[in-house]
Amino acid sequence: MGNTVSNASDKHIVDLKRNRRNDATAKALRATRDRLQSTHGGTPAFEKELLSMHAQSSLQGAAITPFVTVIFAAASAYFSHDPAYVMWALLTLCAHAGNILLIRKAAQRIPISKHQEHWRHLLLAGHVMMGCCWAIFAYQSCDVCGPTADLLLKGAVLLIVLSVTAMCNILLRQAVLYAAAPIVVSLSVQAATSRAIDNIVLAGSFIICVGFFTYITGRLYTSNLKLLSFQNEKDDLIAELEVAKSMSDEARRRAEEANMAKSRFLASMSHELRTPLNAILGFSEVMAHEVLGPLNNPLYKEYSGDIHRSGQHLLALINEILDLSRIEAGKYDLSEEAISLRDVAEDCVGMVQMRAKSKGIKIRPQYETNMPSIWADEKAMRQVVLNLLSNAVKFTPEGGEVVVKVGWTVGGGQYLSIKDNGPGIAEEEIPVVLSAFGQGSVAIKSAEQGTGLGLPIVQAILIKHGGEFKLKSRLREGTEVIAILPAKRVMQSLPAVSTAQAVEPRKKYFA
Repeated sequence: MGNTVSNASDKHIVDLKRNRRNDATAKALRATRDRLQSTHGGTPAFEKELLSMHAQSSLQGAAITPFVTVIFAAASAYFSHDPAYVMWALLTLCAHAGNILLIRKAAQRIPISKHQEHWRHLLLAGHVMMGCCWAIFAYQSCDVCGPTADLLLKGAVLLIVLSVTAMCNILLRQAVLYAAAPIVVSLSVQAATSRAIDNIVLAGSFIICVGFFTYITGRLYTSNLKLLSFQNEKDDLIAELEVAKSMSDEARRRAEEANMAKSRFLASMSHELRTPLNAILGFSEVMAHEVLGPLNNPLYKEYSGDIHRSGQHLLALINEILDLSRIEAGKYDLSEEAISLRDVAEDCVGMVQMRAKSKGIKIRPQYETNMPSIWADEKAMRQVVLNLLSNAVKFTPEGGEVVVKVGWTVGGGQYLSIKDNGPGIAEEEIPVVLSAFGQGSVAIKSAEQGTGLGLPIVQAILIKHGGEFKLKSRLREGTEVIAILPAKRVMQSLPAVSTAQAVEPRKKYFA
């Protein structure tokens, strides 16, 4: 035997060889591995996305720093009459231009690079360079302005610069701290050398502001990281749901194809299955009754009876399977006509009466009078009533009672109710009993086991008629089954014609 695996549709419902089926699992594993390898709150994948977003936002807001620099340099030069502020502005603009070139290169390389920490350090180095430029501004003094005006000018400018830096660098961790570190050093050195109270107050106030903005930007960075993480998880869930949906669609399609193939096979094999069974039944019955002469061995007669009974059981099973298959395949057509549900119930009671008497079971009918006819398939309705009555007689103990009711529903339809005082069915076993080939524990232990297809066929026939089937049962309290036909199936009676002679209905008698 070869080692090859068949790829036929009847072998595999889902093709597990496709690598795309494991994409969601592989993505989840990669995300988990990234979280485990992370040394800080975020994952390297998120760090890369945050750095890319920071680079893009920095390029979009590249004009803010030159605008602020030119305004402050012009104001400082105007009040102090010192051309050094102009030189400082040129130096700051050159440093900002170099920083923008670095950010533009980072924006191109970060998405394809595996070393995002390297680019993060380079971006922080650019902020340190810009911080050094503002530190030079903080170290200068305006002798013309006076101590108070100089303190207010420096404090206002540095506070605005710190605010702008914090707002523009939320997506870059520790950017505020690195950018403000040179300014803090400059103010601290100036306060230590001069020991003036105004410089000490300015340095202390700026350090407090740096701590506050560092804390705020850290919280905002964490919030952005969480939002990005949630968005990534949402995308993963959407992708996983799409994969699961595609698998379920494929599995459902394969299952429907297999079910239709099974139904077509059973429908086409009806003749091939029944023909040999009819021969087995006929010849075994001839042998059991010794029609052609006595059998030499009495055991042969007993074996012939066993073969005949087994063939009947197998034929009944095949008939039920074929009926259910035709219903599932949509080939079960109703031959509808005007029938009386009460007459059908009486006929079926007569058919099972002899079997009920053999077990000492009493069948008590309770029919409402003046029930109009219904528009239904008589053969199908007889099958429904016979299946329900046979189950009631089968599971009712000797000396029990079966009550058969036919009456009106609240909505104007008609119902057939069959209630026994048998062992009943456990509540958790009712869905099993109503499924195909399902049997309860009582049926499994019973000597008269069935096929488990009676109730599913009853359900399917009633649904085909637009009706409803209900089963009510409790252990040691009996079982009641109710077949309901809708009001649209009930035919309205017309008044009798006075000139016509009434015809007595034909009465059917059974043993």
